[in-house]
Amino acid sequence: MTNDPDANFSPAIQAFNRLLEVMAQLRSPQGCPWDKKQTHESLKACLLEETYEVLGAIDSKDARHLREELGDLLLQVVFHSQIASEAGEFNMETIIHNLVEKLTRRHPHVFGGEKIEQAEEAISRWEHIKAQEKQGQEGLFSGVPKELPALFRAFRIGGKASRVGFDWPQVEDIWKKAEEEIEEIRDAMVGENQQAIEEEWGDLFFTLAQVARRLKVNPEEALRISTEKFEQRLAFMEKKLLAAGIKLHEVSAAQWDSLWEEAKSFTESV
Repeated sequence: MTNDPDANFSPAIQAFNRLLEVMAQLRSPQGCPWDKKQTHESLKACLLEETYEVLGAIDSKDARHLREELGDLLLQVVFHSQIASEAGEFNMETIIHNLVEKLTRRHPHVFGGEKIEQAEEAISRWEHIKAQEKQGQEGLFSGVPKELPALFRAFRIGGKASRVGFDWPQVEDIWKKAEEEIEEIRDAMVGENQQAIEEEWGDLFFTLAQVARRLKVNPEEALRISTEKFEQRLAFMEKKLLAAGIKLHEVSAAQWDSLWEEAKSFTESV
């Protein structure tokens, strides 16, 4: 018979309990000066950074890298839990209990007697149950954080509106709206009205986010990938020019075009 209280638990539970112990020790009077001074507010930037690093690890398709970054993201959850526990607000046990209870309640087709076959139907059912739970407490868009990147928030807001029936009938109708917004940008440019130009650009971006939503494309992710692709290609061009002793501002338009095509071929083959 062992005196270890975790002996009958799975290796994952034992490892998680050890993580909680390490975090508590880091925050203890004898712990790390940096860890002890952190607050929910001071850790916001860390949480955001770790989230984006997980996205980068997923894109890299490197399982070892993803494992490490998921660990760093988990650390942020444990960190916030420890801070709240010290303040007598909540702890990891209540976080997990609430999560399990919510997942069970919002999946009646898995843990109850309902039958759902399609993923879209499951999402709709989740939203319906969530709306019933929060009836009278929150508005339609209350579950969409204002801190989200603007393009992704536009995508989410449009999705919320669509689930209650407020949406364009066909994706072609959204395209027509986008074309109207482009014309309105041109009109604002003629009038040299900077405020109007910015407003019309916002309308265009919002409309394009809804096109992406109807095409089942995450616009934030699509833009991130395209920006990364552009960055890689320009870095390739810069490296080649510098190796040849050519300064970037000395390159002609024709040379840029030629280098761009070469960079496209190189990056697509990697």
